[in-house]
Amino acid sequence: MSSPIIPTGLASGQAARQEQFVQSKNMKTDSVSPVADADQEVEVLYLAKRHRVSPAIIREIMRRAGSTERSAVERELQKGKARR
Repeated sequence: MSSPIIPTGLASGQAARQEQFVQSKNMKTDSVSPVADADQEVEVLYLAKRHRVSPAIIREIMRRAGSTERSAVERELQKGKARR
């Protein structure tokens, strides 16, 4: 019996490039549309003004909570204020 041929060099490099291309292609489709991004920025500014915190704090809370829903962000903001 002969040993199986193990692909090396060029073939494995091509597979890695193809996998990287697929990943970058998927990342582009997952991005948020400019309209939704603008709406989110308006929401950030509204919440920052309403709760008297900087927009950066609101963005950080949204990032950590994983949600842009107003009630979830306000709940996390209140938890943070209670710790002060």
